[in-house]
Amino acid sequence: MRYMLLIYHENQALEENEREKCYAESAQLAQELHAGGNYLAAHPLHPTATATSIRVRDGKRFLTDGPFAETREQLGGYFLVDAKDLDEAIGIAARIPAARFGTVEIRPVMEIAGLPESSLLAAKKA
Repeated sequence: MRYMLLIYHENQALEENEREKCYAESAQLAQELHAGGNYLAAHPLHPTATATSIRVRDGKRFLTDGPFAETREQLGGYFLVDAKDLDEAIGIAARIPAARFGTVEIRPVMEIAGLPESSLLAAKKA
């Protein structure tokens, strides 16, 4: 089963050198997950100041700079993993460096008919 591990933290949670260390640790974790067959994707996101939110109402687009929600913790990145169950996904999420200073939300990915197969999944099956 696929799980999206959403990483939330305050924008200013880390100094630049701490952020670079977190990226290096996250890349190492991604390599370990890949070697174990769990890795599908992972990426940090640019700060929320670079975000644009869109709402479509009655056919009209409404754009807002920044994230839609006003919260202290913002979405900072994600891991997409393949895990046998929630317990394994929790174990992986606990290894994400940002879990030490932020929050990692674990959500199962819903399978729906009609979506094209991800190139990530096709590569994993090969």
